[in-house]
Amino acid sequence: MGRSCFPRCGFARIIAWLQLVLGILVIVVSISSLFRFYSAGFFVHNEDICRHFYGPKDVYQGFDINDRIAEVLTTIENLHKKLEMNLQQMEKSKTRLEYKNYLEVEVLRPVYSAYTALKQLRLPKIGNGTVKEESLIDTFTTEEIRKYIAPKENRIGKINFYGTEKIYNTIGHACVLMKKELEEYMDYDIGSYCKDDWNLAQKLMVNGCDPLPRRRCLTRASKVYQKPYPINESLWKLPDDRNVRWGNYQCRNFGCLSGKNPKRGYTKCIGCFEMEKEKLKWVTNTSLQVDFLIRDVLAIKPGQIRIGLDYGVGTGTFAARMRELNVTIVSTALNLGAPFNEIIALRGLIPLYATLNQRLPFFDNTMDLIHTTGFLDGWIDLLLMDFIIFDWDRVLRPGGLLWIDRFFCNKKDMEDYTYMFQQLRYKKHKWVIAPKSQHQVYLSAVLEKPPRAI
Repeated sequence: MGRSCFPRCGFARIIAWLQLVLGILVIVVSISSLFRFYSAGFFVHNEDICRHFYGPKDVYQGFDINDRIAEVLTTIENLHKKLEMNLQQMEKSKTRLEYKNYLEVEVLRPVYSAYTALKQLRLPKIGNGTVKEESLIDTFTTEEIRKYIAPKENRIGKINFYGTEKIYNTIGHACVLMKKELEEYMDYDIGSYCKDDWNLAQKLMVNGCDPLPRRRCLTRASKVYQKPYPINESLWKLPDDRNVRWGNYQCRNFGCLSGKNPKRGYTKCIGCFEMEKEKLKWVTNTSLQVDFLIRDVLAIKPGQIRIGLDYGVGTGTFAARMRELNVTIVSTALNLGAPFNEIIALRGLIPLYATLNQRLPFFDNTMDLIHTTGFLDGWIDLLLMDFIIFDWDRVLRPGGLLWIDRFFCNKKDMEDYTYMFQQLRYKKHKWVIAPKSQHQVYLSAVLEKPPRAI
């Protein structure tokens, strides 16, 4: 019996070893399979898993969603063309206006909006590259903001003439701090009318959300807009009230904005909507030493002042006087309680919709003159003023003039502010300090930027 045990024991040992080897093989195969699934991204829900195992042809064989989208786009585009042709025929035949407006507003624009939105749909490209979203995109949920700030790749796949492969649209970093307001601003129907929300846009700008994103909607205008007056009339005549959207102001016409009206809705530029008074500025002598005349300032650099910037609050009168002397002036303007941008433009002048916290959109050493009055005074923080003055210096050409007009502050602060203006070591052509009240003083000066040869 002892001998017969040896064959049986040997066979059992062989079976045990075989089971052990097979077990190890199963473990190795399992680990290998799991590793393949992990590499394919199965456990992180990677969209490329099907492509990894089957390839793009196996996944989309027989059906291409991009082709289907193209078919739908073609259908909508043809419908859009037919509608436009019908509208044109209705205009020629003078069909009832309400039918035309209905087709345009209720049919044509929604069709175009749907067409534009559908055109944005694209399947992710299947290839070696991956789309990397910027972290700022995930901050917002409104689709128009996400589309706007996402980088736009060049269609030809080459570096463009800007020297970049993508175009990045810009918004100010403060837009993230005003997420709710910005998403409200960008919530609209593509191709339809924009909301009458310029005051929301200005609120965003003033609080540092600048530059604002572009929008793909149609700006609103007055329903009864009239053609502007000829240039020989418009410089010194109040524009037609019908050319302004008055919905967000206390006043509803230019007459209401008279300096005699205590409820006009703004505090700066008292009387600047009264053209007879405006005609006297910078051309007639006053009793104040700080009031310089345009002819005296231009005489400092005869024939050399051609273009410039008026930095302040007003209705464009300084630019109007300069235009009469063949000098082109751009006037900064914000609609702070009154339609300053509109009246400047309707007078035939150039308004620049800009805030104090915005870098001037001019290249270095380009302006002959910078004139500032009425807005930059003793309320402003010294550090902010420092940034503003250095930006003026950047755009002012060598030999250009900085005209500080009626800057005022408390007497005790004048030393700090005069240092701000003097730190750039400009040549003084005029420098006058005069009392404004018991505790405040005026400063007017004309300074010349030095050449700073390198």
